[in-house]
Amino acid sequence: MNQAIIPSLWFDNNAEEAMNFYVQLFPHSHINHIEHYPDESLDEHFEGMSGKVINGSFTLNGVDFICLDGGPLFKFNEAVSFTVQCKNQAEIDYYWDALSSHPENEQCGWCKDKYGVSWQIIPANLGELVSRGPAAMQAMMKMKKIVIAELENA
Repeated sequence: MNQAIIPSLWFDNNAEEAMNFYVQLFPHSHINHIEHYPDESLDEHFEGMSGKVINGSFTLNGVDFICLDGGPLFKFNEAVSFTVQCKNQAEIDYYWDALSSHPENEQCGWCKDKYGVSWQIIPANLGELVSRGPAAMQAMMKMKKIVIAELENA
């Protein structure tokens, strides 16, 4: 890992499943390493965690992440999200269809996946599209998934 800052994701108990899902979804992605908790009979601090991920590292489209199964103490929320800048509507549709799992949490290109992680699925030229005038910004504010043609026509 060569990044100076690496996002770290705390999953309840499905870090390995999430890593596998993400590396299948994003191009140029792979799991770098997975270390599992030791058998709980070896250490009482690991009760119920045997076989879960104590340290995982993976790369999504060239960006390194680390993760762990830490139990239910902490949950993801919308205060932190990952932005995917898409080159066209087909790419927006691809990522949206794969990642959007909570329609009640969708707004202006933001969605939440089945693990609770928030994503912003936006066109790479979103700034240009919404700077065309107030109508474009108003159109975007009404959207869940961003539809480029609607912004261009606003």
